[in-house]
Amino acid sequence: MKAILYAVISGDAVRWQASLDIQADMTLWFGRYPGSVRIRMLEPAFSFGQAVVLRDKLNVLQWAGKGGLAPERFVKAVRECAEDTLIGRDTVNRLQPVDCSYSQWLAYRQAQGVTFRIDSAELDRLVSLMQGRSLLMDEVKQLMEHYGLSNASAEPLAYVQTAYLLGLLRLDQGISLQQKRKLRWWGGKPSYRCHRCGGGAEHMVFTECMFCGTSCPYCEQCLTMGRSRYCSVTISSAEGHHEPSAAAKELAATLASAEEPPLEAYLAPWGLSEIQAEASGEALRFLKGNELQTINKKTNQPKQFLIWAVTGAGKTEMIFPMIQYTAAQGRRVVVATPRRDVVLELKPRLEKAFSPIPVVTLYGGSEQRWDAAPITIATTHQLLRFESTFDLVIIDELDAFPYHNNPMLQYAAEKVCMPGGATILLSATPPLQLQKAAKRGALPHVKVTTRYHRHPLPVPVLLTMPPLRQQLEKSALAPVIKQKIEASLQRGAQVFVFVPKIHMVEPLTKLLSSSFPHVTTQGTSSKDEHRGQKVIDFRGRNTRILVTTTILERGVTIPKSDVLILDAGEPIFDSAALVQMAGRAGRSADDPAGHVYFAAQEKTRAQVEAVRQIKSMNALARKKGYLHDKGEIKPHGNSS
Repeated sequence: MKAILYAVISGDAVRWQASLDIQADMTLWFGRYPGSVRIRMLEPAFSFGQAVVLRDKLNVLQWAGKGGLAPERFVKAVRECAEDTLIGRDTVNRLQPVDCSYSQWLAYRQAQGVTFRIDSAELDRLVSLMQGRSLLMDEVKQLMEHYGLSNASAEPLAYVQTAYLLGLLRLDQGISLQQKRKLRWWGGKPSYRCHRCGGGAEHMVFTECMFCGTSCPYCEQCLTMGRSRYCSVTISSAEGHHEPSAAAKELAATLASAEEPPLEAYLAPWGLSEIQAEASGEALRFLKGNELQTINKKTNQPKQFLIWAVTGAGKTEMIFPMIQYTAAQGRRVVVATPRRDVVLELKPRLEKAFSPIPVVTLYGGSEQRWDAAPITIATTHQLLRFESTFDLVIIDELDAFPYHNNPMLQYAAEKVCMPGGATILLSATPPLQLQKAAKRGALPHVKVTTRYHRHPLPVPVLLTMPPLRQQLEKSALAPVIKQKIEASLQRGAQVFVFVPKIHMVEPLTKLLSSSFPHVTTQGTSSKDEHRGQKVIDFRGRNTRILVTTTILERGVTIPKSDVLILDAGEPIFDSAALVQMAGRAGRSADDPAGHVYFAAQEKTRAQVEAVRQIKSMNALARKKGYLHDKGEIKPHGNSS
């Protein structure tokens, strides 16, 4: 996108600006200060990225005195600054100032029949709709069209530029230049950073840009969300203009007149178990303490709290009190999860629980893309379109793909939290750095060590077997594997069989079908178009054995099931994945003693760590008196 760089000159005072629509700027300056200012524009126009960099450099120069405003000195100073801003030398040499006074502007408008009007109602509506959003210009146009802002849709640049000049919106480069270019003989290169996703130089791709006519970098890390370029404009709320909606203000005013209920009042409605209520209560006290700290100490850095809950502990129910507490104060909360299917699953549950408070769901292709509500459920990718929006950010399954080990999504989750807000992290298998932070007291947290039925987690048994590849080549299951599956079927259980590679699913499914012809065996993976139906068949017990990859390591609950992980020593099966897969067993009160087997050629550190974590949670639950029985549940058979 092109931008006009200009100086507002009043006496010896000079202020540089970059404009997306120069008519908007002249209307404002000459409307406010007729006859007392003049505009000096630079031609030709720049890319928006270049204009912003040069604007900031020019604004630190001293222009008053010594003829600094004389055209010759003026152009010389501009050219010297431009040479260090990655603007092509041809463009630098062609730079010329063009002056415009109030009288010239009036004459031009009369001669050309130019009219420039901004509908103040539409401008106010646009600013309101942009609260908490961070969008590219094409997305802002879609927002205008969605809400029927016809005048703004016809002149989007003029409305955005006017809002910026009035201090109501902020304009940033899609990609910013992070540091000055080093001297040529040092061989240094410029460093870029994407405003939307935080991507650095390793994600930049340079192309000849049709929009600005220069070699312009774009960020490939967040390309699926639209192309963020050096010449792109990112529009977001200006600081100090993150105001709550009218409905939120009304709710907050109503509550302000009443005595604030105790925190326990937010726990009572949800039918939480003693263990769940204890964890939710700790999180609520953290939120309350964070508010007091923000008010008293003006600590604006968002704080984090970890709920470390075993698989099947009911994490969703535990966040209900926190959502209620935040919404009751007229504030906004987002529940972010890595997977679209979880968003769709949570939508009816939260709508029913918090009716009549509106709930918005955001994911790729969502019809509510431009809606806003006190409660939002979103895939973590959708957070890239927000900035300083939510008072409470709840990150579900933070250890899951694609959030885990993804700096882009972690950056997005941090960016959307309001100054002084809080983030609740939910996980059964937190990343190692969070575990260490919690252990040394640097991360406030609570451990939920027991499932609702208060039986211990099944402890995996380690089995020794030949590599799965060899078994498939010979079309013969290892005797120990065949024995364990047969035992599971005889006790009436269904069996999850996890494999490390997609290409193993089909041949193993055929081998198991021939080995156990009296039951139905199916296989699925991320590439399976019929995965959804196969999961339904498994839930309905039409399928007794399901061969799968880690795509089903979470989110599927079968009341009576055993888990068998083949080639458990493969790198893809880290300790977190092993714990999650083991968590498919023993989830039902009718069958808490599900069997879990890690089968591999040799024992690995990941297997040992997964077993350690499960035993540790059981030990802590027993110490707190949460368990019904005296010992751990172990499957039949000897460990290797």
